[in-house]
Amino acid sequence: MSLPKTLAEDVARNLVMVAKLIDEDPEQAYAYSRIALRLASRVAAVREAAGFAAYATQKYAEALAEFRAARRMTGGVDLWPVMADCERGLGRPERAMAMAGEPEVQKLDKAGQVEMRLVAAGARRDMGQIEAAIVTLQSPELASNSVQPWTARLRYAYADALLSAGREDEAREWFGKTIEADKDGATDASDRLAELDGVEFVDAMGEDEDEPGTPVDADAEADADVDVDDDIEADDEADADDDIIGEGEVAAEADDKNSDKNSDKNSHDKG
Repeated sequence: MSLPKTLAEDVARNLVMVAKLIDEDPEQAYAYSRIALRLASRVAAVREAAGFAAYATQKYAEALAEFRAARRMTGGVDLWPVMADCERGLGRPERAMAMAGEPEVQKLDKAGQVEMRLVAAGARRDMGQIEAAIVTLQSPELASNSVQPWTARLRYAYADALLSAGREDEAREWFGKTIEADKDGATDASDRLAELDGVEFVDAMGEDEDEPGTPVDADAEADADVDVDDDIEADDEADADDDIIGEGEVAAEADDKNSDKNSDKNSHDKG
Protein backbone atom coordinates (compact mmCIF):
# COMPACT_ATOMS: atom_id res chain seq x y z
CA MET A 1 0.00 0.00 0.00
CA SER A 2 1.37 3.42 -1.00
CA LEU A 3 0.96 6.51 1.17
CA PRO A 4 0.99 10.23 0.34
CA LYS A 5 4.51 11.59 0.58
CA THR A 6 4.01 13.69 3.70
CA LEU A 7 2.18 10.90 5.51
CA ALA A 8 4.80 8.37 4.45
CA GLU A 9 7.54 10.59 5.88
CA ASP A 10 5.69 10.93 9.20
CA VAL A 11 5.22 7.18 9.42
CA ALA A 12 8.86 6.55 8.54
CA ARG A 13 10.09 8.92 11.25
CA ASN A 14 8.04 7.07 13.86
CA LEU A 15 9.25 3.67 12.68
CA VAL A 16 12.84 4.88 12.87
CA MET A 17 12.27 5.90 16.49
CA VAL A 18 10.74 2.49 17.25
CA ALA A 19 13.83 0.75 15.88
CA LYS A 20 16.16 3.13 17.73
CA LEU A 21 14.51 2.86 21.14
CA ILE A 22 13.14 -0.67 21.30
CA ASP A 23 16.16 -2.04 23.18
CA GLU A 24 17.03 0.87 25.46
CA ASP A 25 13.55 2.32 26.09
CA PRO A 26 10.83 -0.12 24.98
CA GLU A 27 8.00 1.89 26.51
CA GLN A 28 8.93 4.94 24.46
CA ALA A 29 9.33 2.76 21.38
CA TYR A 30 5.84 1.41 22.00
CA ALA A 31 4.47 4.98 22.15
CA TYR A 32 6.00 5.78 18.75
CA SER A 33 4.61 2.54 17.31
CA ARG A 34 1.10 3.54 18.37
CA ILE A 35 1.47 6.83 16.50
CA ALA A 36 2.61 5.01 13.36
CA LEU A 37 -0.26 2.58 13.75
CA ARG A 38 -2.80 5.41 13.89
CA LEU A 39 -1.30 6.92 10.76
CA ALA A 40 -0.99 3.77 8.65
CA SER A 41 -2.63 0.69 10.13
CA ARG A 42 -2.93 -0.96 6.72
CA VAL A 43 0.82 -1.09 6.14
CA ALA A 44 2.37 -4.47 7.01
CA ALA A 45 5.66 -2.95 8.19
CA VAL A 46 3.77 -0.75 10.64
CA ARG A 47 1.81 -3.68 12.05
CA GLU A 48 5.01 -5.68 12.41
CA ALA A 49 6.83 -2.81 14.18
CA ALA A 50 3.84 -2.34 16.48
CA GLY A 51 3.95 -6.05 17.24
CA PHE A 52 7.62 -6.01 18.20
CA ALA A 53 7.15 -2.90 20.34
CA ALA A 54 4.25 -4.55 22.18
CA TYR A 55 6.30 -7.74 22.53
CA ALA A 56 9.21 -5.78 24.03
CA THR A 57 6.86 -4.36 26.69
CA GLN A 58 5.37 -7.82 27.40
CA LYS A 59 1.97 -6.93 25.94
CA TYR A 60 1.76 -10.38 24.41
CA ALA A 61 -1.91 -10.43 23.40
CA GLU A 62 -1.51 -7.13 21.57
CA ALA A 63 1.75 -8.26 19.98
CA LEU A 64 0.18 -11.49 18.75
CA ALA A 65 -2.71 -9.61 17.17
CA GLU A 66 -0.31 -7.29 15.33
CA PHE A 67 1.88 -10.15 14.13
CA ARG A 68 -1.15 -12.02 12.83
CA ALA A 69 -2.30 -8.92 10.98
CA ALA A 70 1.14 -8.42 9.42
CA ARG A 71 1.25 -12.09 8.38
CA ARG A 72 -2.16 -11.85 6.72
CA MET A 73 -0.95 -8.84 4.75
CA THR A 74 2.31 -10.40 3.57
CA GLY A 75 1.56 -14.12 3.57
CA GLY A 76 5.05 -14.75 4.98
CA VAL A 77 6.11 -17.06 7.81
CA ASP A 78 9.02 -15.07 9.26
CA LEU A 79 6.98 -14.06 12.31
CA TRP A 80 5.98 -17.64 13.18
CA PRO A 81 8.56 -18.15 15.99
CA VAL A 82 7.79 -14.87 17.75
CA MET A 83 4.07 -15.56 17.44
CA ALA A 84 4.66 -18.90 19.17
CA ASP A 85 6.66 -17.13 21.87
CA CYS A 86 3.72 -14.78 22.43
CA GLU A 87 1.64 -17.88 23.17
CA ARG A 88 4.21 -18.77 25.82
CA GLY A 89 3.99 -15.27 27.23
CA LEU A 90 0.23 -15.68 27.50
CA GLY A 91 0.70 -18.85 29.53
CA ARG A 92 -0.15 -21.21 26.68
CA PRO A 93 2.99 -23.30 26.09
CA GLU A 94 0.91 -26.11 24.61
CA ARG A 95 -0.08 -23.84 21.72
CA ALA A 96 3.56 -22.88 21.20
CA MET A 97 4.46 -26.57 21.01
CA ALA A 98 1.67 -27.15 18.50
CA MET A 99 2.98 -24.33 16.34
CA ALA A 100 6.45 -25.90 16.44
CA GLY A 101 5.01 -28.89 14.61
CA GLU A 102 3.18 -26.95 11.90
CA PRO A 103 4.28 -26.96 8.21
CA GLU A 104 5.16 -23.25 8.47
CA VAL A 105 8.33 -24.19 10.37
CA GLN A 106 9.73 -25.98 7.32
CA LYS A 107 9.36 -22.78 5.31
CA LEU A 108 11.55 -20.80 7.72
CA ASP A 109 15.16 -20.02 6.92
CA LYS A 110 17.90 -21.47 9.12
CA ALA A 111 17.80 -18.59 11.60
CA GLY A 112 14.02 -18.91 11.87
CA GLN A 113 14.23 -22.65 12.47
CA VAL A 114 16.79 -22.18 15.24
CA GLU A 115 14.55 -19.52 16.79
CA MET A 116 11.61 -21.91 16.63
CA ARG A 117 13.71 -24.58 18.35
CA LEU A 118 14.53 -22.12 21.15
CA VAL A 119 10.85 -21.27 21.59
CA ALA A 120 9.87 -24.94 21.62
CA ALA A 121 12.52 -25.71 24.25
CA GLY A 122 11.23 -22.82 26.32
CA ALA A 123 7.70 -24.19 26.06
CA ARG A 124 8.93 -27.59 27.25
CA ARG A 125 10.51 -25.93 30.27
CA ASP A 126 7.31 -23.99 30.94
CA MET A 127 5.56 -27.36 31.18
CA GLY A 128 8.21 -28.75 33.54
CA GLN A 129 9.70 -31.03 30.88
CA ILE A 130 13.34 -30.10 31.37
CA GLU A 131 14.85 -33.24 29.84
CA ALA A 132 12.63 -32.85 26.78
CA ALA A 133 13.82 -29.24 26.51
CA ILE A 134 17.43 -30.45 26.48
CA VAL A 135 16.68 -32.93 23.71
CA THR A 136 14.84 -30.25 21.73
CA LEU A 137 17.95 -28.06 21.72
CA GLN A 138 20.25 -30.85 20.56
CA SER A 139 20.66 -30.22 16.86
CA PRO A 140 23.26 -29.94 14.09
CA GLU A 141 23.36 -26.17 14.72
CA LEU A 142 24.28 -26.79 18.37
CA ALA A 143 26.98 -29.30 17.48
CA SER A 144 28.50 -27.14 14.73
CA ASN A 145 31.83 -25.44 15.39
CA SER A 146 31.00 -22.55 13.07
CA VAL A 147 29.76 -19.38 14.75
CA GLN A 148 26.53 -17.96 13.39
CA PRO A 149 24.35 -15.08 14.68
CA TRP A 150 22.25 -17.55 16.66
CA THR A 151 25.10 -19.72 18.02
CA ALA A 152 25.63 -17.93 21.34
CA ARG A 153 21.93 -17.89 22.21
CA LEU A 154 21.50 -21.57 21.30
CA ARG A 155 24.49 -22.64 23.38
CA TYR A 156 23.40 -20.46 26.28
CA ALA A 157 19.90 -21.95 26.28
CA TYR A 158 21.39 -25.43 26.24
CA ALA A 159 23.78 -24.66 29.12
CA ASP A 160 20.97 -23.13 31.16
CA ALA A 161 18.75 -26.16 30.58
CA LEU A 162 21.55 -28.52 31.61
CA LEU A 163 22.07 -26.53 34.80
CA SER A 164 18.35 -26.67 35.59
CA ALA A 165 18.54 -30.45 35.19
CA GLY A 166 21.38 -30.60 37.74
CA ARG A 167 24.02 -31.47 35.12
CA GLU A 168 26.48 -28.90 36.39
CA ASP A 169 29.67 -30.16 34.72
CA GLU A 170 28.03 -30.19 31.30
CA ALA A 171 26.50 -26.78 31.94
CA ARG A 172 29.93 -25.38 32.80
CA GLU A 173 31.30 -26.75 29.51
CA TRP A 174 28.51 -25.19 27.45
CA PHE A 175 28.66 -21.83 29.19
CA GLY A 176 32.35 -21.84 28.20
CA LYS A 177 31.42 -22.61 24.60
CA THR A 178 28.86 -19.81 24.72
CA ILE A 179 31.57 -17.33 25.73
CA GLU A 180 33.64 -18.42 22.72
CA ALA A 181 30.76 -17.56 20.38
CA ASP A 182 29.48 -14.49 22.22
CA LYS A 183 31.89 -11.87 20.92
CA ASP A 184 29.46 -9.00 21.55
CA GLY A 185 28.62 -9.97 25.14
CA ALA A 186 24.94 -10.46 24.34
CA THR A 187 24.60 -13.08 27.10
CA ASP A 188 25.77 -13.20 30.71
CA ALA A 189 27.51 -16.54 30.15
CA SER A 190 30.78 -15.30 31.67
CA ASP A 191 28.99 -14.34 34.90
CA ARG A 192 27.16 -17.66 35.02
CA LEU A 193 30.41 -19.57 34.53
CA ALA A 194 32.16 -17.54 37.21
CA GLU A 195 29.29 -18.23 39.59
CA LEU A 196 29.60 -21.98 38.94
CA ASP A 197 33.34 -21.79 39.60
CA GLY A 198 32.79 -19.86 42.83
CA VAL A 199 34.58 -16.76 41.61
CA GLU A 200 33.71 -13.49 43.36
CA PHE A 201 34.64 -10.11 41.94
CA VAL A 202 35.94 -7.48 44.39
CA ASP A 203 36.15 -3.78 43.68
CA ALA A 204 39.82 -3.11 44.44
CA MET A 205 39.35 0.66 44.22
CA GLY A 206 36.87 0.77 47.08
CA GLU A 207 38.00 -2.07 49.32
CA ASP A 208 39.51 0.30 51.93
CA GLU A 209 36.53 2.59 52.03
CA ASP A 210 33.16 2.08 53.64
CA GLU A 211 30.52 2.04 50.95
CA PRO A 212 26.95 3.22 51.52
CA GLY A 213 25.01 0.44 53.12
CA THR A 214 28.17 -1.45 54.24
CA PRO A 215 27.73 -3.01 57.72
CA VAL A 216 29.80 -1.25 60.37
CA ASP A 217 31.24 -2.81 63.55
CA ALA A 218 29.32 -1.05 66.33
CA ASP A 219 31.91 -2.07 68.98
CA ALA A 220 34.71 -0.64 66.89
CA GLU A 221 32.78 2.61 66.52
CA ALA A 222 32.19 2.73 70.26
CA ASP A 223 35.91 2.18 70.97
CA ALA A 224 36.76 4.91 68.52
CA ASP A 225 34.34 7.28 70.27
CA VAL A 226 35.97 6.48 73.65
CA ASP A 227 39.42 7.18 72.22
CA VAL A 228 38.21 10.50 70.87
CA ASP A 229 36.63 11.41 74.24
CA ASP A 230 39.88 10.52 76.06
CA ASP A 231 41.87 12.68 73.66
CA ILE A 232 39.48 15.60 74.22
CA GLU A 233 39.66 15.16 78.01
CA ALA A 234 43.47 15.03 77.89
CA ASP A 235 43.55 18.19 75.79
CA ASP A 236 41.24 19.93 78.29
CA GLU A 237 43.49 18.94 81.20
CA ALA A 238 46.54 20.16 79.33
CA ASP A 239 44.81 23.48 78.65
CA ALA A 240 43.90 23.79 82.35
CA ASP A 241 47.52 23.14 83.36
CA ASP A 242 48.65 25.74 80.87
CA ASP A 243 46.24 28.21 82.46
CA ILE A 244 47.58 27.47 85.95
CA ILE A 245 51.17 27.79 84.75
CA GLY A 246 50.26 31.00 83.01
CA GLU A 247 48.72 32.46 86.18
CA GLY A 248 51.84 31.49 88.17
CA GLU A 249 54.05 33.18 85.64
CA VAL A 250 51.94 36.34 85.81
CA ALA A 251 52.14 36.34 89.63
CA ALA A 252 55.88 35.80 89.58
CA GLU A 253 56.29 38.60 87.10
CA ALA A 254 54.24 40.91 89.34
CA ASP A 255 56.41 40.02 92.38
CA ASP A 256 59.53 40.75 90.39
CA LYS A 257 58.20 44.16 89.43
CA ASN A 258 57.27 44.99 93.07
CA SER A 259 60.69 43.87 94.19
CA ASP A 260 62.34 46.15 91.65
CA LYS A 261 60.20 49.06 92.77
CA ASN A 262 61.06 48.52 96.44
CA SER A 263 64.75 48.33 95.57
CA ASP A 264 64.54 51.59 93.69
CA LYS A 265 62.67 53.24 96.58
CA ASN A 266 65.17 52.11 99.18
CA SER A 267 68.04 53.33 97.01
CA HIS A 268 66.30 56.71 96.63
CA ASP A 269 65.68 56.99 100.39
CA LYS A 270 69.29 56.23 101.13
CA GLY A 271 70.35 58.81 98.68
